[in-house]
Amino acid sequence: MRAVIQRVSRASVTVEEAPVSAIGSGLLILLGIEEIDGEEDVEWLARKITGMRIFEDGEGRMNRSLLDTGGEAIVVSQFTLHASTKKGNRPSFIRAAPPEHSEPLYRQFCEFLSGCLDKEVGRGRFGAMMEVTLTNDGPVTIVIDSRVRE
Repeated sequence: MRAVIQRVSRASVTVEEAPVSAIGSGLLILLGIEEIDGEEDVEWLARKITGMRIFEDGEGRMNRSLLDTGGEAIVVSQFTLHASTKKGNRPSFIRAAPPEHSEPLYRQFCEFLSGCLDKEVGRGRFGAMMEVTLTNDGPVTIVIDSRVRE
């Protein structure tokens, strides 16, 4: 399971010109799921993200987590995070899990993250063509992979 997390001052998702979800200060999480991912990946990644100290403290140091700040989160499923560009110029998405595997894990991740934060998280619409708008704060953008766990 791979996530690109972006610290934002605001973010929103729109589908067919209709607002789906929006947040203020917090994290936009782009989530890619592989066939080999499971519940352990969901829990590890959600805990890692909520505890990551990437928000500034009173001294301007990145020393506070999403839990510390009470910030919000919005999660957008993005199979393209598992693109392989090894051969040619057209990316292969063979590593991305099919919808019947990835959609339940996406929902489970959102629910587990919501439990960790003790609040609802915003969501994109799984499988839809979405417009994601964000104001990156910092900018701070971090890639986390449950297979690598660095």
